[in-house]
Amino acid sequence: MKDTLKPGLRFEWQTTIPPRSAVPALYGEHIEFARDMPEVLATGYMVGLMELACARAIMPYMDWPTEQSLGTHVSFSHLAATPPGMTMTVRGELIAVEGRRLRFRVEAWDGHDKISEGEHERAVIITDKFNAKLDEKKQRAQS
Repeated sequence: MKDTLKPGLRFEWQTTIPPRSAVPALYGEHIEFARDMPEVLATGYMVGLMELACARAIMPYMDWPTEQSLGTHVSFSHLAATPPGMTMTVRGELIAVEGRRLRFRVEAWDGHDKISEGEHERAVIITDKFNAKLDEKKQRAQS
C-alpha cells in the first residue's frame, strides 16, 4: 500500500444496471422470486457494485495484483427502487486508514433518486498469502 493512500480520497464511478441484477434474474432458481418480485436492482447486487467502486478507487494506491483488497464489512441502506438500464453513480470518500483496514463513506444515485448510503470497510491483502490460506482451507474441506 502506498503512503499516498490517505483519508480524504474522493471518487466517483458510474455503471449501467444490467438486467441480470434484477431480483427475478438474480434469484431465478427460487420460483417465488422469479415469478412474483419486481424487476428492480437487487440489494445484494447494489452492495457489490458499491464495493467495486471502493476497490477501483484504491487500486492505483496498491501494488496490484500483489496487493488486493477484500470487503470485510458493509452497512448500506437501500432507499429507492432502480430498474435495469439506468445509470448508477457511486460517490465515496476514504474516511479512515488503520493499518491495512480502510473505511469508506459511500452513496449511490440512479439519476433520479439517492438509492443508497452508508459505510464500507475493506482489508488490503497480500494475494499470495491469502490464496495459500484459501487453498489450505479448500483441502481441509475436501477431507
